[in-house]
Amino acid sequence: MSQGERTRYSDSELKEFEALINDKLEKAKSEFNELKRSISKGGDTGTDITNNSTKVLEDGADTLEKENLNQLAARQQKFISNLENALIRIKNGTYGICVDTGKLISKERLKAVPHTMHSIEAKLAQKS
Repeated sequence: MSQGERTRYSDSELKEFEALINDKLEKAKSEFNELKRSISKGGDTGTDITNNSTKVLEDGADTLEKENLNQLAARQQKFISNLENALIRIKNGTYGICVDTGKLISKERLKAVPHTMHSIEAKLAQKS
């Protein structure tokens, strides 16, 4: 049976994807926690600077760094949520099925982007 005729991945294939997603989820949560630690301790230089212009520059740099860390943390949190949603789709049997075309998403795409809900064809069609 070719992939075009299949309507879902087998249980053993789903187990492989589940293991891949759990591995990525564990790493993503670890990175997210590291980002949260960096954000909470940011700006603590431990030095007493009396030169106002230097202090203003450092405050600006600290603010920019904190904004960047917050953006990274938000992106990481969204990634974690997407991975968790993919695990739900595995449990309810809809994982690997394109929400646009109803066809199976290629294994290669799912291995590269395990939380995707779109086949490459549907993704490319969105861009046009």
